[in-house]
Amino acid sequence: MVQARKLIGAGSALIALAGVGAGIGIVFGALIQRARRNPQMAKRLMGYALLGFALCESVA
Repeated sequence: MVQARKLIGAGSALIALAGVGAGIGIVFGALIQRARRNPQMAKRLMGYALLGFALCESVA
């Protein structure tokens, strides 16, 4: 019974981490697209991307 609970907990943690990975990919993918369209804003966009990364990572 204890082993089953451990496996259920590990599985739910993996589902959450998959969402975090997708979120981080979306954040940095959008950064690359926007920086390519407007190179002058790249530094400012990087700050926003790092904030988004930190918020996504805090879920994990």
